[in-house]
Amino acid sequence: MTFPKYPKYKDSGVEWLGEVPSHWELKPLWTLFQRVKRTGFKNEELLSIYRDYGVVPKSSRDDNFNKPSDDLDSYQLVDKGDLAINKMKAWQGSVAITDIRGIVSPAYHVYANLNDEVSRYLHHLMRSKEYISGYLSNSKGIRVNQWDLEPQQHSRMPILLPPKDEQAKIATFLDHETARIDALVEEQQLLIELLKEKRQAVISHAVTKGLDPDVPMKDSGVEWLGDVPAHWKVGKVKHVSAISGGYAFNSNEFSESGVQLIRIGNLYQSKLQLNREPIYIPVASSEKYKNFEVKRGDLLMSLTGTLGKRDYGFAVMYDLDEPSLLNQRVAKITPLSGKMEPAFLLLLLQSESYLNQIYSLPSGTKQANLSNSDVLSPWIAAPSCLQEQNKIVNRVSDFTSRLEQLINKTSFAISLLQERRSSLISAAVTGKIDVRGWQPPAQTTEAREESTSTEAL
Repeated sequence: MTFPKYPKYKDSGVEWLGEVPSHWELKPLWTLFQRVKRTGFKNEELLSIYRDYGVVPKSSRDDNFNKPSDDLDSYQLVDKGDLAINKMKAWQGSVAITDIRGIVSPAYHVYANLNDEVSRYLHHLMRSKEYISGYLSNSKGIRVNQWDLEPQQHSRMPILLPPKDEQAKIATFLDHETARIDALVEEQQLLIELLKEKRQAVISHAVTKGLDPDVPMKDSGVEWLGDVPAHWKVGKVKHVSAISGGYAFNSNEFSESGVQLIRIGNLYQSKLQLNREPIYIPVASSEKYKNFEVKRGDLLMSLTGTLGKRDYGFAVMYDLDEPSLLNQRVAKITPLSGKMEPAFLLLLLQSESYLNQIYSLPSGTKQANLSNSDVLSPWIAAPSCLQEQNKIVNRVSDFTSRLEQLINKTSFAISLLQERRSSLISAAVTGKIDVRGWQPPAQTTEAREESTSTEAL
């Protein structure tokens, strides 16, 4: 899909905005929106701002583990057309024009709508890459993860305004095209979930039934395990491993470099993701925390917010040579020498039989808050022979590595689609492409016939 450019452009005078169509206007944000703080609406629906989705009901997402306050009186009302901003994550895109009414965190900035511009255009504009760059330039703080959008500077940000008919056309174009891309992304995400389910099934079968389909079986006596190989031992995780917790580090010690802290946010989607909002402790103070050092081969588990929808396994293996430090609410699980291979224990901790037992605990909810005892209490079955354990690990690894390749390939396809989406939005709302001549694709004959048939009913 290609589009023409506008016939004439002008310098916007804004470094992060560049050239814009010559007939478009620029107005400061304060002429369109006014900062407000409307409280005392605790019975309204609780909302959140998502970088990828805009303003949505908090209840519609199961990946937001931020616990709201018990007292919602201080939460702020937002109404349709209002601008809502997570001031500490505006530079990441947590900005939206809301099309629903509800209440948001007291920490957000809320701006009442004073304009008659096209809200959907403004929504796309203010979430574009260019405006995210603008928020970044107007955010201040000691560390990137704690940058705060400066309200006075923000209020002066120039808002790019085409004539209203063009705003409407751009909004319609983007709503149509982004919906199409979102549908493709959703299909790819569904494929990833199916591949993860397959991976989970392979792991679960291997660590409860073994590799030999003809081996004699016995009743484990445990509902979650069922029949297991007759020569395997049945016991609890605590019989083959030990657990230690992290340290409650003082935020005053955080720095931009040094030894990284592993926090619950770094154990994300069953993977070790150290690039997610990294925080460090200066090397000079690391000796003091020697007992909380994490080394290659250590098994780690988040004890809070670990059991999200379709999250098959939340234990990970630390696979880096450079050590890190364990923060509070992250546990390190160490297999007992001679009883359990670390890689086999990891498979056990990722298995469905283990997770089902965690779910059945009183604390085993989506907003999990597990204790060390909870982690070690589930029943497991395993061969005593370490060689057999390694054989199972190798077989599972061979199969799941192929699944991981497919998952990675699909994730890359999603990234390309999302980049296409972002670029299309930026190009349209800043006038890099002219979509005034765009028309939505005509309905197919089949769709028209279905529509006519439905109307006849």
